[in-house]
Amino acid sequence: MSNDAQVTFLTQDAYDRLHNELEHLSTTGREEIAKRIEAAREEGDLKENGGYHAAKDEQGKQEARIRTLQQLLKDAKVGEAPESHGVVESGTVVTAVIAGGEERFLLGNREIAADSELDVYSEASPLGAAILGLKEGDKGSYTAPNGKQIAVEIVKVETYSGQ
Repeated sequence: MSNDAQVTFLTQDAYDRLHNELEHLSTTGREEIAKRIEAAREEGDLKENGGYHAAKDEQGKQEARIRTLQQLLKDAKVGEAPESHGVVESGTVVTAVIAGGEERFLLGNREIAADSELDVYSEASPLGAAILGLKEGDKGSYTAPNGKQIAVEIVKVETYSGQ
């Protein structure tokens, strides 16, 4: 897999929001969870201590989120959404007929559209990989997880406006 496939487009707002979340989790978040673990540890027997185990589980989830954010921000391409030229690419809004029904969605990372009602499909998903590079009017297909071939026709490709 090339490095280009790992680059994620982010708007400046999305980058700032994720960077702030990372800062909070890496500092205050870690301090808060450490205090909760220590308080639960002081309650005694760790084998049957539900509060301790819950805090440790939360710590694991938080550390996973920190790693995810670090990787995402490290590989992010920050800026305006790519201007649509009728070609499906990361960061564009696509209207497509999929298995006979029309859908409108953003192709990219779900973190881009956190405040949007749009569905988001990754470029690495079967649908995303099948339509990446297609132009308006092009047809293609992808294999669904159940093994069926799903027909796709690109109706419209738009610049993502943040909504």
